Amino acid sequence: MVELGKLEITSSQKTGLVFTGAFVIAGLVLSIMVFPFWHLIREDLFEDVVILSNDDGTCYVETVDNIPKTIDDCNLQAGDTATIKFGDGLAWATIVSP
Repeated sequence: MVELGKLEITSSQKTGLVFTGAFVIAGLVLSIMVFPFWHLIREDLFEDVVILSNDDGTCYVETVDNIPKTIDDCNLQAGDTATIKFGDGLAWATIVSP
């Protein structure tokens, strides 16, 4: 029977605790320093643009971030104005319905 305050763990339990601790610490280091979570969340930007061309349902526009955007399933013609939504730094966008 175990006496109060005198808990002993075996060698294999100590080894298991060390490996579990090392695994948790490695996971924290990877999640914080190597792959920050906030890189997965992009800010949505909205912009009024002019459609440059429509190539069989794929429209092309130019935005202020100088990254040309493609819009799939687009039924607008070249010269039409539309409001688009796109992620910061991404090359695709969607048309926002007014």
